[in-house]
Amino acid sequence: MQPLARTLVKAAAWTLTGIFAAFVAVQLWFFMHIWWWTDHPPASTSFMEHRIAGLREGDPGARLDHVWVPYAAISTELKRAVIVAEDAKFADHEGFDWEGIQKALEKNQKRGKLVAGGSTISQQLAKNLFLSGDRSWWRKGEEAIITAMLEAVMDKRRILEIYLNVVEWGNGVFGAEAAARHHFGRNAASLSSRQAALLAAMLPNPRRFEKNRESPYLQQRVEIILSRMPQAQLP
Repeated sequence: MQPLARTLVKAAAWTLTGIFAAFVAVQLWFFMHIWWWTDHPPASTSFMEHRIAGLREGDPGARLDHVWVPYAAISTELKRAVIVAEDAKFADHEGFDWEGIQKALEKNQKRGKLVAGGSTISQQLAKNLFLSGDRSWWRKGEEAIITAMLEAVMDKRRILEIYLNVVEWGNGVFGAEAAARHHFGRNAASLSSRQAALLAAMLPNPRRFEKNRESPYLQQRVEIILSRMPQAQLP
């Protein structure tokens, strides 16, 4: 092998080694946070930081409305409603709903771009905790790795507890407690079944539905969720 070729091969090897080392370091950083959060509440999430940055562009003094509450202080009705609306197989799968993923892939192929992800609650939590809202295959791959970590380290109850405490439910409103107070003037433990169903129905686009809670589409979703809530399996 010529000296120049040998130099190029070595440079490529070092570059690949550096990329691999950086990748491993990032995954370790994710894992250590997940391990810590098994019994400590996350102070913030990537999605929260993105939202507060956006809010402060218009109001430098803006703050998020977010209050952490333990699993027992969240209405059972809300837990049922969210599982029905977002991930009916939550209690049974290991982080991925393969049937849902297959349907999402078919939809993406028809549209010719990434428009659906078939995300479970675990996948949504992975994205909210660490990632941006960009739709890309790279982001979905990282989401899958983090989801596997969450499922390996945490039980389903803890995953659902964190999800309910960090998901967005309005413009700058995060978590079940803040959502219950913001939308209904009560705490998360005392939500009725219909209030819980409305919050769950808002989840795909909470900032949009916050302004139009009486829309026919949203109310139809509420009725569907209410009818299915008794069958929800809680962790």
